[in-house]
Amino acid sequence: MGANNGKQSGSEGKGSSSISSDLSSSTDQTSTKAPKNAATSEDSDLSMRTVSTPSPALILPPRSSPGVLNGSSTSSSTFGTETIAMVHTPPTSLTHPQRSLRQPREQQGAPIDILPDHAFLQIFTHLPTNQLCRCARVCRRWYNLAWDPRLWRTIRLTGDVLHVDRALRVLTRRLCQDTPNVCLTLETVVVSGCRRLTDRGLYTVAQCCPELRHLEVAGCYNVSNEAVFEVVSRCPNLEHLDVSGCSKVTCISLTRDVSVKLSPLHGQQISIRFLDMTDCFALEDEGLHTIAAHCTQLTHLYLRRCVRLTDEGLRFLVIYCPSVRELSVSDCRFISDFGLREIAKLEGRLRYLSIAHCGRITDVGVRYIAKYCNRLRYLNARGCEGLTDHGIEHLAKNCLKLKSLDIGKCPLVSDAGLEQLALNSFNLKRLSLKSCESITGRGLQVVAANCFDLQLLNVQDCDVPLEALRFVKRHCKRCVIEHTNPAFF
Repeated sequence: MGANNGKQSGSEGKGSSSISSDLSSSTDQTSTKAPKNAATSEDSDLSMRTVSTPSPALILPPRSSPGVLNGSSTSSSTFGTETIAMVHTPPTSLTHPQRSLRQPREQQGAPIDILPDHAFLQIFTHLPTNQLCRCARVCRRWYNLAWDPRLWRTIRLTGDVLHVDRALRVLTRRLCQDTPNVCLTLETVVVSGCRRLTDRGLYTVAQCCPELRHLEVAGCYNVSNEAVFEVVSRCPNLEHLDVSGCSKVTCISLTRDVSVKLSPLHGQQISIRFLDMTDCFALEDEGLHTIAAHCTQLTHLYLRRCVRLTDEGLRFLVIYCPSVRELSVSDCRFISDFGLREIAKLEGRLRYLSIAHCGRITDVGVRYIAKYCNRLRYLNARGCEGLTDHGIEHLAKNCLKLKSLDIGKCPLVSDAGLEQLALNSFNLKRLSLKSCESITGRGLQVVAANCFDLQLLNVQDCDVPLEALRFVKRHCKRCVIEHTNPAFF
């Protein structure tokens, strides 16, 4: 096969020779000898660009054996578990030039070739990034269609073995051919779970994608504050940022010195509206203060398991970000009723609140939320053991638009609290009472008799009789009941 390729490339001339580049870093294992047609370094790729146009980065998942396409082995390969990405010139034809002369005219074209270009583009819009790069290697027509700018508003890469830094560099380089040094079409980059992503990959995105609006790097624990600074300072339109699981990220700002707070007089603000910093364990009140001062347009903020945050950080958040609609501080063990008093200052703008497993929260804090945040739709108070029927009563009487409530593992909530909930929260659709030891069948029957729109009821690990479950099933026909009673089905 290598000999045939050599003959074919020789007949076409040096200017159309194939260029191959390994876009993944070498592993700790013994390196495998590269094919003769493959360039051994990035410098060789750059030198060959003067005689041929580089084709897309082909990002392939690991396979145990090389694939076969149209009867011949593909030029992609994997070494061990290393993901290989190949760079090629635009394909010239699907078949060997000598064989095509022997075939009848009716057999030369595939049936799919009769589809118009707009049909191909519609199909290609549903393909992930790696599959789109594969399609670009089929033939010259597919190459031109696969690199249509309208298909490259999103780059989505996944996998632990993928060398994502090099993949981003090659993809952005190709997308910048028509507009040198910038990619004006790319708006979304999702590389969540790519643990080999480093600051270098985000530098590439920041420098080449000024129109970026959506970035997800969840679980990329090698990303640091420096890379995030480059992105937010070079991408002024960024609205959605997910850095959950990035334990090195402690601040998001427009200044390298995280202690510097911007004032409105600076005229500079980050346009981020959605920010997920779940599992950013190193985030502290000072970092949240800086984030709030720079990201004043925040509407969705998730701080789950940011265990160093306290009530003081929430005070800064409310001062600078009055438009927050969704907030999660689940598993932040230092958040107390004083923190909920600060959150209550968001008033009617707050729609979603999660305070699960915040052990210092009691009825006092919930009363603040119920009194001032009367448009609340969702509340997760699971594991707040200080919550009692009195807190549920205030919540039910003030938050009449409540649709979802999770009060699982609240041992002090009993049937009396459920009765108040049932008599006031007629819009309730989801209710979780998991492991509520004081709940009995009587409380469930009152809920079922008044909340006809109930769609989900969780009573796992509750001592509820079989008759009560059947009563709920009869009155709430669309309700899915999650339970641990083997006799009920």
